[in-house]
Amino acid sequence: MRQWIALSLLCMSALLLPVSASAACDAPIKFGALTWESGQFISGVLKYIAEDGYDCTIEEVPGAGPALETALSQNDIQVIGEQWVGRSPIMEQAIAQNKVAVIGDTLKGGATQGWYVPKYVLDENPGLRSYQDLPKYAELFKDPEDPRKSRFMNCPSGWTCEIFNSRLLKNTGLDSIFNNAHPGTGAALDAEIASAFEQHKPLLFYYWQPTGLMAKYDFAPLAFPAHDDACWQDLLLADGTADCVSGFPVSPLGIAVSTPFIESNPELAAVFEKVQFTSDELNGAILEMSESKRSGDEQALTFLRENPNVWQHWLSEEAATRLAAKLGISLTGAAVANTGESNNNASSANKFGLSSSFPSWSLETPLNNILANVVQNYGDVFRTISTVALTYLLLPIERLLTVIPPWLIIALVTVLAWFGVRKIWFALACGAGLFLIGAFGLWGALIDTFALLIVSVLVTVVIGIPIGIAMSGSKILRKIVTPILDVMQTMPSFVYLIPVLMLFGIGKVPALFATIIYALPPLIRLTTLGITQVNHEMVEAGRSFGSTHLQLLIWIKLPQALPSIMAGINQAVMMSLSMVVLASMIGAPGLGEDVLQSIQTLNIGQGLQAGTAIVIVAIIIDRITQAFGQGKRARQKTIDAGRRPIG
Repeated sequence: MRQWIALSLLCMSALLLPVSASAACDAPIKFGALTWESGQFISGVLKYIAEDGYDCTIEEVPGAGPALETALSQNDIQVIGEQWVGRSPIMEQAIAQNKVAVIGDTLKGGATQGWYVPKYVLDENPGLRSYQDLPKYAELFKDPEDPRKSRFMNCPSGWTCEIFNSRLLKNTGLDSIFNNAHPGTGAALDAEIASAFEQHKPLLFYYWQPTGLMAKYDFAPLAFPAHDDACWQDLLLADGTADCVSGFPVSPLGIAVSTPFIESNPELAAVFEKVQFTSDELNGAILEMSESKRSGDEQALTFLRENPNVWQHWLSEEAATRLAAKLGISLTGAAVANTGESNNNASSANKFGLSSSFPSWSLETPLNNILANVVQNYGDVFRTISTVALTYLLLPIERLLTVIPPWLIIALVTVLAWFGVRKIWFALACGAGLFLIGAFGLWGALIDTFALLIVSVLVTVVIGIPIGIAMSGSKILRKIVTPILDVMQTMPSFVYLIPVLMLFGIGKVPALFATIIYALPPLIRLTTLGITQVNHEMVEAGRSFGSTHLQLLIWIKLPQALPSIMAGINQAVMMSLSMVVLASMIGAPGLGEDVLQSIQTLNIGQGLQAGTAIVIVAIIIDRITQAFGQGKRARQKTIDAGRRPIG
């Protein structure tokens, strides 16, 4: 009897309790953790609304785009904060099966894209308004890597936009005038655009919004015909056949939610449907987020505090008041006194890392400002250096390798492998490996990689060996240079790509300089080591016969140190090869570009082919350079033993 009485009292108390906004959420809401800035920001806004406005429990689930979309269709997660309508086959299928819905119109006017130039280019060239005017103004966009043609900067490798931009170049006839340049990554494209704006240089490029760069710089779109959906669907196909030109579609942005979420949380779903930002608001938030190095949650908190007039009509009056209280503001935007709710928000801020017990010490802003000033004031100097490197180093070697028939290159490498290793099976294996690369359709990429590799190694040898020689004769110089080499050798290789990209522009030249910097330390160290370990008795014997310092260096020290120097060259070659592959991220062509594309498109077959080609090249180069170095070392051991070397 007592149990029934207790149960009845419990039910009555539940009925008498005031209904709160938490009734909108029956269970924790799982958000997909997005990786791009606009998605992180929008998700942060939605999470604050749900958690602080409607007292919902929020969880975040990490994962890649396709994985999150699949999880949403299975209701393993309930919300993806930003979804481009019509871009994902997984989402389209889930929508057709009524498992998922894309609600709201997050970006007013939709996400736009197109071909752009800096606005100052249009101001200085009034006749340039559409893509049809580009032939008359092609000289403005000269390609530094191919002065015979101009350059169009495509979108990051592996993206769908890479396909339709290439098709548009072909269908408009502009491919005969413009080279189709591939920046590799979105960061590389952003850096190239920023560098052009900072130097007030012309640039023709593809871009899209929402992005922070749209808020930072004044882009001017080139006019295209009205959008034709049938034509556009063909332009999306790399093997499409239609010879048509279409303007770019406007892609609606929405919030993807699972159907069970809508059924269980209709009030919150209705709120999400009202969420909308103007392009200025969203682009500005992304820019502020990027420049202030905030997370999406941090930027969302800042936006909500500063713009209650934007979001309060999305929510019910009760939820808006509750959210404002937890933000520590009134609905008019004024700050309010600390309350228990605002204190709760303070703990939320700590959760998102807005406060810290450490002082704020950062070299980031000063270094960025220094780099920006160098680009603005000396950009022409660096671009001149880039032109010289291209004209007299990279392009001649690239053209030479292109002119030589593939069978001759294979034969030369085979003969070289036999001379180095003296094993016929290895020589034949090298030839077969190069033939396999050609059979994969990667011979052109191999030539690009070889050209960059040869030039970088030659420059590394010319710079590294003299520095190593100088360090071997000066303890003071060793003390100065060694810490610099330590920094160069331990610094992540990606870091070298950033400054050279801003200074030299996108393409082969920044890859060349980054590769040289990366490959120098081992050659300098091993050259120094080899010379300092030369037998002192032989040096003294040379001095007793009246040899000068130069004669001692040429006839005694360098021959004795040659095995160590060859080991350094071997290391420089291998590190150059690894950096050449990474340099595809800043638009350097070659085998690395195919690897990058395979990563972007999840093309396993393409990745394995390109990866196999890189492995083959690495083995061939490593074994041949090692063999020549070991040959010298074996001869040196014979001399040290007092025996006459054979041959």
